[in-house]
Amino acid sequence: MIKRLFTEHPASVDETYGEHLIAASSFSWAMFIASLACLVHAALPFMFVRTGSAAIETLYDRMVANRRQFEEGRLAKRAA
Repeated sequence: MIKRLFTEHPASVDETYGEHLIAASSFSWAMFIASLACLVHAALPFMFVRTGSAAIETLYDRMVANRRQFEEGRLAKRAA
């Protein structure tokens, strides 16, 4: 039961717990750095003009690309 709490979601995106930990942590750090840039931009609007939106675009692309690869892999496994 406890193990399932840590493995169910990672398995749903075709990752182990460790792989999910690394991937989610990398997203977290990227969002943290982007949020700091946005905070500075709020006070000093001439700084980090595109940093926040660029981070969002990059993270969205990574997440969508990973989801597509997972779905393609799942479909290939079903066809085999």
